[in-house]
Amino acid sequence: MSDWTAGPGTAPAQAPPAATADEADAPRTTPGADAAGPGDAPHHDPAAPAPLGVVRTPTGNPAVDTALERLADADHLAADGHTQVYEDVHRGLRSTLTALDAGPAPAPPYDNRS
Repeated sequence: MSDWTAGPGTAPAQAPPAATADEADAPRTTPGADAAGPGDAPHHDPAAPAPLGVVRTPTGNPAVDTALERLADADHLAADGHTQVYEDVHRGLRSTLTALDAGPAPAPPYDNRS
């Protein structure tokens, strides 16, 4: 229901014509839809996994370079397998960044007993 009312100079709205009994019982179709049923739809197989050809430039940090090389494993997996690789790489990079924040380990105590 709407609270809209016609203003001065506006033509009154007309209701659409009522449907006949035959039209009411007829199945509704989407305009432009094929007459074929859902079982008649063509079946397309997904394309096989293929490398993207992205060049990986070494960073100079062995841990980061190892994680980036791990991304190449996703090139040979179907899309649903990419998540596991990406999460693994993310864990590795996060661990590397956390290690940088931790700073160097404390030096062992100097114990000179001569």
